[in-house]
Amino acid sequence: MNNIKTIVLMVTLTLMLVFIGALLDGKSGMTYALIVAFTMNFITYWFSDKIVLRMYGARQVIEAEVPELFGMVRRLAFVAELPTPKIYIIDADQPNAFATGRTPQNGALALTTGIMRILTREELEGVIGHELSHIKHRDILVATVAATIAGAISYLAHMAQWAMIFGGRSHDEGKGSNPIAALVMMIVGPIAAMLVQMAISRSREYGADDGGARIAGNPLHLANALKTLHKASKKIPMDANPATSHMFIVNPLSGEGLLKLFSTHPPIEDRIKRLEEMAMRI
Repeated sequence: MNNIKTIVLMVTLTLMLVFIGALLDGKSGMTYALIVAFTMNFITYWFSDKIVLRMYGARQVIEAEVPELFGMVRRLAFVAELPTPKIYIIDADQPNAFATGRTPQNGALALTTGIMRILTREELEGVIGHELSHIKHRDILVATVAATIAGAISYLAHMAQWAMIFGGRSHDEGKGSNPIAALVMMIVGPIAAMLVQMAISRSREYGADDGGARIAGNPLHLANALKTLHKASKKIPMDANPATSHMFIVNPLSGEGLLKLFSTHPPIEDRIKRLEEMAMRI
């Protein structure tokens, strides 16, 4: 069901981009929107993993530096039927982790120094299982593409705003675009796109929790890790880019009071409850 939901949301997001482009400038606007989406997705596909790792100063480590961690990752990757991903360490006190890579063959696992200190071995296995599930199902690529399309929609809306400010008027085969519809989409479009993007991110987190619990062998390991990470993330700040917050296992930004619709992660209580129920069924 998570996969079906993600496909529906991704199609919705793409159609929104094309529809907004058509509203703003007819067929030419639609063509431009598709070109923008293709170009941004191409860049995302090839370079997003390198960009985000560099953004957080992640340092690739070798087995001699952290042999126990390598052994753990290698064993869980074997269970998940994945190549062993590259391992990176981020010098940050907040305990957190994320996975990246456009394919399982390019997979990379990034862990903060904080998470290495605070979690037990079993809890760390749960976290690694979660991230390996992301890699196996290409969740990070899906989420990044969704963010890219949502960004393209916002870009088109800003372009339309500038066009209206300077009195621009678009024509397509002799017909001007609908100014009222364009104005509505300039306001509603970016918000709707962000809501869809956040829904995709939350859907993939639930899926990774389920897959990660199966890889690690015990859902309670991940449930306990999430409890610890959630408490620590509130106490220990992290200089994280909001555009990449969806990649982390728990939201690195402390946004109390934000609407659930605008969250990149499902409520932590719901995630823990699902894992505990899963443990009772096994």
